[in-house]
Amino acid sequence: MTWIMFFISVAVAAEGFWISVTGLDNQSIELNSSQIVSIRPPRGTDHFNNEIHCLVHTTDGKYISVIETCEVVHRLLTQPD
Repeated sequence: MTWIMFFISVAVAAEGFWISVTGLDNQSIELNSSQIVSIRPPRGTDHFNNEIHCLVHTTDGKYISVIETCEVVHRLLTQPD
């Protein structure tokens, strides 16, 4: 019985949960938390729109630019509703 609960817990943890963030032009973006590798603020303003405050790096090697600060994204990832 314990092993069954363990496998169920691992499956739920691997699936993650969804967070909602905002891209440019107020587009809503839903991200699976298990697909997020790291977050960081953009370096400099030469390459990114000034409205971008956080880059969310994903497991496929890409990143998503969002207008929320990295502190807000971190809070969404660590304190899901």
